[in-house]
Order: sequence, then C-alpha cells, then structure tokens
Amino acid sequence: METFLVQNKKQTENLAKMLASEILKHRNNKKQSLVFGFVGNLGAGKTTFIQSFAKGLGIRSRLTSPTFVLMKKYNNLYHLDCYRIKDFKDILALDFAEIINDFKNIVVIEWAEKIKKILPKDTVWIKFKILPNNKRKIEIN
Repeated sequence: METFLVQNKKQTENLAKMLASEILKHRNNKKQSLVFGFVGNLGAGKTTFIQSFAKGLGIRSRLTSPTFVLMKKYNNLYHLDCYRIKDFKDILALDFAEIINDFKNIVVIEWAEKIKKILPKDTVWIKFKILPNNKRKIEIN
C-alpha cells in the first residue's frame, strides 16, 4: 500500500495523472481489465481524481459523475458510481461481467465497497480520507 498526503485539488489531480501515466507504460502486458475501487466520504475527491486520471489516459471528454445513470463509457474507460444502488445485482444488469473481463477496459468505480462481492480479487483500492485544513490522505492498495 502506498499513502499520499495531498494539500489541495491540484496535487490530487497530479497524483491521478501520474497513476494514469504508469498504467499506460505497462498496459500492453495485461490479460484482463484493470479495475479500480474508490472509497471515501462525499466530497473526499474521488470524482476529481477520476477526472484527472481520465485526462492522463488521453481522454478528452469531460467526465461527470454517473451518480444517476450508474455508468458512463469513455473509449475503453468505464466510470461507475454505486452511491445510489441498493444491491450489487443492479450493476450486473449493465453487462458488468463482460466489461471487467475485457482486457482492453479500465474500470473505475466510486463507492465500490457496495459491490465488493462481485469485484475481481486484484481490484486496486483507492481510499480517500478528509483531513483537517482541506487536505486528503489517499491510500492506493
């Protein structure tokens, strides 16, 4: 696990872009999708991180949180938001198994703890904690 203390939004964005850059360097030898589970309170920075992560992957579209539609697709990046779901079966109805089994896909999931039962064992967990003075602790597992 790596822990990062960020002082502001810009540092969060830079960390996300750095992670995206590392993924692009090593992407060719993947045999399955990359799945990232984001955990943290409302306002902790999950969506901000994902927006900058997408930019780092070269996605030019502006990402907005899919809170009401559950999932949005940008090229081979799938952005899910499980905040409103009551049961993980809601996600299965979106062809989730097919999405996570396609090695070309990168899947980012906000409120991923709600569907932990159906996530791959090698899901990368990114946990956000709000600290005093608007700082954040970000743990990447």
